[in-house]
Amino acid sequence: MSIQLHDTHWRTFVKALSYRAVSTVVTGAVAWFATGELPTALAIAAGDSLLKVGLFYAHERAWTRIRFGQARPPEYEI
Repeated sequence: MSIQLHDTHWRTFVKALSYRAVSTVVTGAVAWFATGELPTALAIAAGDSLLKVGLFYAHERAWTRIRFGQARPPEYEI
């Protein structure tokens, strides 16, 4: 018998945070390079992360409702 696993809301939230941590460092580095000002780069990175962690969470949860690309369990098993 196959078991279907679904991400919990907590797992989705932690995935979003870990992804944003890496992305924030990249955004901050690019902003610092572009502006040459560390305080501005930090403000850009922080604002970007706050917005995008929410968007990522909503995106992940929406995809849990979409059946595209998911294997369907057999109608019966012996």
